[in-house]
Amino acid sequence: MNCNTPTDICFSFAGFQQRGGATSVHADGWGIAFFEGVGARVFLDPQPSFRSPVAELVRNYPIRSKNVIAHIRKATHGRIALENTHPFMRELWGRYWIFAHNGAVPGFGQVNHDAPAFCATTEAAAQVFNDGSGPQPVGDTDSEAVFCWLLRQLRQRFGATPPARDELFSTLHELTLKVGASGEFNYLLSNGDWLFAHCSRKLAFVVRKAPFAVAHLADEDVSVDFAELTTPSDRVAVIATTPLTDNEEWTTMPPGSLWLFEEGVPVAQAPTVPAPPRKEETGSAAVASAA
Repeated sequence: MNCNTPTDICFSFAGFQQRGGATSVHADGWGIAFFEGVGARVFLDPQPSFRSPVAELVRNYPIRSKNVIAHIRKATHGRIALENTHPFMRELWGRYWIFAHNGAVPGFGQVNHDAPAFCATTEAAAQVFNDGSGPQPVGDTDSEAVFCWLLRQLRQRFGATPPARDELFSTLHELTLKVGASGEFNYLLSNGDWLFAHCSRKLAFVVRKAPFAVAHLADEDVSVDFAELTTPSDRVAVIATTPLTDNEEWTTMPPGSLWLFEEGVPVAQAPTVPAPPRKEETGSAAVASAA
């Protein structure tokens, strides 16, 4: 979720929770992160979200945030464990950064001979994500490793001074091209000001704004009339692997596209390399859900 005013996630989270093992095969853990100013709350559980006591707490907790990233996992790299549960959080330039990934990126997490083109050997791949400086992975997923690599690249590029929004987007686009060429790299990334979304294969979004209407969840028979809960100036963008509602007009993101959301609307888009086709569904589902 990315919006222009702090918003709760109770409605969409009801449907999102069911996808973690009830209406979807993504049953290997789940997590959610809320930004509140420069602070962040992160809830993680290696249990399926549909029967997680932590998910029930979040569902009934009236947390309001302008940027939220949530994730349900289907493990492909790394064991089912708390340290391998998305989203991941690290610090850069005195701000928390939150990241969730869907897919598999050879060469990260578990070093092997399928390393991507920009680190063509096993030894080079190891150096890329374990160079001994900056953010380092705690678990053994490719997702956490590539997140740490992204932050190290940003730190090396800009030093101690954070770039302006457009320069940051341009650099993330360049880095996404490198990683996305080697595997499926659906991801969501936020520093609390902006939400970056890369559609490697499958993502969609909806922007809710006045005049607000009734929305109905696709995974549960629950509806809400947003006109009763919002003001005319409210604006909320919801990004998900697949639409969370079945009566709203969702925009399907083109495969191979990087998006920047700010204040509840997409403000920039850039093409990237589409992921190679897959024979079967693997990887974890990155989802940003909102009110």
